[in-house]
Amino acid sequence: KRIRGTAISCRIPPSSAQRVAHSAKGVMHRLLPDVWIHTDVHSSSGRKRKGDHGAIGGCGPSPGLGVMLTATTTEGICLSVECSMNHNVSDSDNNAFNIGAQQPIERRQMELPEDLGKRSATLLLHEIHGGGCIDTSCQSFALLMMCLTPEDVSRIRLGPLSQYAMVSLRLYKEALGVEFKLRVVEEESGGNDEDDEDDFEDDRKRNRGQKTVICSCLGIGYRNMARAST
Repeated sequence: KRIRGTAISCRIPPSSAQRVAHSAKGVMHRLLPDVWIHTDVHSSSGRKRKGDHGAIGGCGPSPGLGVMLTATTTEGICLSVECSMNHNVSDSDNNAFNIGAQQPIERRQMELPEDLGKRSATLLLHEIHGGGCIDTSCQSFALLMMCLTPEDVSRIRLGPLSQYAMVSLRLYKEALGVEFKLRVVEEESGGNDEDDEDDFEDDRKRNRGQKTVICSCLGIGYRNMARAST
């Protein structure tokens, strides 16, 4: 439906955030026109107010570049990704040199803003393709909230479970005694028009590996015992 985002730069040229936004929009505009990415530039120098200890418009001593993208689906589901600039990118063209003892030396360089924009857009497309109601980074937190709910059944639809979420499920079972029931659901394409049968068959082949997981559990009814009862 629409994609919104923010590109943030700190102690680097202001044009870097614009390059990230332009690169990410170049990927997203192939799919939908409603894409808007705001640029937020912070400089190292900040104006101080009288009596305040902090600076206005300034940032910390470390340079950085990051971007956050959020996609809103037609059903109102928001999926988000966050990416920051990678400072250890290997140079594929000149990654090894022979000096004296014939020892290979690998060159490292900073990630280009254009590569950061493409990487963030690609990760967002992977989140959309995976399906589910929440993005991958929030899977473990949502599962924890389900464990602490009142003593009733909670259900949620997730995309492919991350390794962190799998480990979290084992920890929740050991620490809280909550065991989840996982049910894999394969996405199905609707429609019965004979003219579109070939298109539906192609969609099934492309989405054959696209499956969502429905997680359900019984909450433990956790309560804050330190809170005064009324």
